[in-house]
Amino acid sequence: MSNVFVLDTQKRPLDPVHPGRARILLAQGKAAVLKRYPFTIILKVVIEKPEVHPLRIKIDPGSQTTGLALVNDRTGEVVFAAELSHRGDAIKKALDQRRAVRRGRRQRRTRYRQPRFANRKRRAGWMAPSLESRVVNVLTWVKRLSGLCTISAISLELVKFDLQQMENPEISGVEYQQGTLFGYEIRHYLLEKWKRACSYCGIKEVPLQIEHIQAKANGGTDRVSNLTLACDSCNKAKGTQDIRVFLAEKPDLLARILAQAKAPLKDGAAVNTTRWALYERLKQEGLPLECGSGGLTKFNRTQRDLPKEHWIDAACVSTSTPSELQIAGIIPLLITATGHGNRQKCNVDEIGFPCSKPKGGKSVKGYQTGDIVRAVVTTGTKQGVYVGRVLVRASGSFDIRTKQGRVQGLSHRFCTPVHRSDGYSYQQGALLADHPTQSA
Repeated sequence: MSNVFVLDTQKRPLDPVHPGRARILLAQGKAAVLKRYPFTIILKVVIEKPEVHPLRIKIDPGSQTTGLALVNDRTGEVVFAAELSHRGDAIKKALDQRRAVRRGRRQRRTRYRQPRFANRKRRAGWMAPSLESRVVNVLTWVKRLSGLCTISAISLELVKFDLQQMENPEISGVEYQQGTLFGYEIRHYLLEKWKRACSYCGIKEVPLQIEHIQAKANGGTDRVSNLTLACDSCNKAKGTQDIRVFLAEKPDLLARILAQAKAPLKDGAAVNTTRWALYERLKQEGLPLECGSGGLTKFNRTQRDLPKEHWIDAACVSTSTPSELQIAGIIPLLITATGHGNRQKCNVDEIGFPCSKPKGGKSVKGYQTGDIVRAVVTTGTKQGVYVGRVLVRASGSFDIRTKQGRVQGLSHRFCTPVHRSDGYSYQQGALLADHPTQSA
C-alpha cells in the first residue's frame, strides 16, 4: 500500500514511512494515529534535526476522476497514490431538480414576487458549480497533502487535447504536428471519444487501429472528425467502402457512428474549461509548477510499459517523470467527493410544497451524519463492536452503516470517533498484478 505520513511532535511533516515501520512505532508507543484517511501518525518523541526529502505532487485532472501521485524525483519511488472521483454530475442533477421546482412554482396562481435574476451579477472568473467543484476538490487535496509531507514542486497535465491543431494539422509547426507526440495526442483523444472499443463491433481489450470513416482513397481527410477506432478484422472488412454501404444492414449503428463522429467530448470540454482555473489557483501555492499534455503523459507511460490507471497517469505527467518509476506494492486510496449536505430547510414533494419538518441542527452530541465511528456495545441484544458511518438523530440514538449492513438504535454513549466527516468517502483500491517494470 502507499506509505504512511508522519508528523513530528509539533505537527511538522517528516518523510513518509513504510506501513510496516508505522506499525512498529505504534506498537512501541512511540507514535499515535492522527488521521485514518490518508493514514497519518504523529510521533510522541522528539527527533533532533530530522532529514526530510522533498516530494513532487503530480496531478492528472479528469472530468470524472483525477489521479494524484507523490513521487520522489531522486529515487523514482511513488510514495503515495490516490484517485479522486468528482461529483460534478450529482451537482448538475441537483441544480436541475431545484430549477424544475422553482419554475413550477412560477406557473401556479400564487402571489406575485418581483424576479431577482435581473439584478444579479457573476463575479469575474465564475464557473458553473459542477465545474467549480472539480477545481476545489483538487486544490483541497493539494493543500492537505502539503500539510502531511514536504512538497517542493507540482506537475500538472494542463492540455488535455489541442482540438484546433488536431482539426487542422497544418495550422503551425509541421515538424511538431507530425512528430511522435502528435500520434499519441490523436490516439489518446480517440480512445476517450470512442470509449476504448471498436466502433463497428464494440469489442474491447484488443488492439485497436485508427480508421478513416470516409476512406482517404475516396477523398477522406485526416481531420479528427473523420477518424474512429476499429479492430483489425473490422478495419479489413470495411476497406475503402463507403460507411453507408458497409453498414447498410445496420442503420442504427450507422446513425450512431455518424453522430458520435461529430459530437464533442463532454468530459474533455469539462477538463478544458477548468484547466486554466486550476492552473492559476495552483500558482498561488507558491511552488514551481510544471505542465504537460495528455499525449506526453501517455507517451511516458507507454515508454515505461506501465498499465493504464489514473494514478499511474498522474505519476507519468510531464517531462520530470523519472526514467524508472517504482510502483511495486502501491495500493491507491480511492477518494469520492460526497459534499457536506445541502442548505435546503426541508424536503418538498413533486410539486414543490414542504412535506417534512424543518431540519434540525447538524451536530448531535458531538457527532454529525457521515462521521466514521467505532461503537462498543457491552450489553443488550446488540452487544458487539460496530465500525462505520453514523446517521445521527436528535434523540441521541444513532444508526451505523457497517459493511454487514445497517445497525439501528445505538446510543451515542457507545460511540468513539474514528474519522470526522470531511466531505469525502474512502476505500482502498486494488493492488496491481505483477508487472515487469515493478521492482520488489
